[in-house]
This record gives sequence, C-alpha cells and structure tokens, in this order.
Amino acid sequence: MSEDTAEIFDDLYVGLRAGGALRKQRRGEELTHEEKEALSRWQRLSTARKAAAIGAFAFGTFGLGFTLGGLVFGRWRRG
Repeated sequence: MSEDTAEIFDDLYVGLRAGGALRKQRRGEELTHEEKEALSRWQRLSTARKAAAIGAFAFGTFGLGFTLGGLVFGRWRRG
C-alpha cells in the first residue's frame, strides 16, 4: 500500500512538471533537459496511472478547500 501511495505522489509530481513544460513549449520557449524528461515520462504513463494522479490531485485540492472552508465559515456562523 505505501509503495502505491509513493508512486501516486511521484506520478503527480511528474504531471505537474509536465504541465509546466507543455505550457512553456506552447509559448515557444526552449525546454530544459529535466522538462523534456518529465514530459516524456508523463507521456509514457498509462491512462490509469494518469487518471489516478489527476484524481488524487483533485481529491486533495477539493478536500483541503472544503476543510478550510468549513473551519472558516463554521466559525463565522456560530459568532
């Protein structure tokens, strides 16, 4: 289980780096070796692993948002 979790975080990190590289590439800027590596590694990932990484990012982002929103707005309602 912990190996799967570590792989999801690795995939998420590669996805974030690849997204930045794609954005840079679209603007016509030159990519570094690390960015090219991240982009090629992301493209080699299976669809299931890409979906798991994107899903983990979305779940974590929305979960954090709901938690912080509940803490902030929960205090305002009681007062």
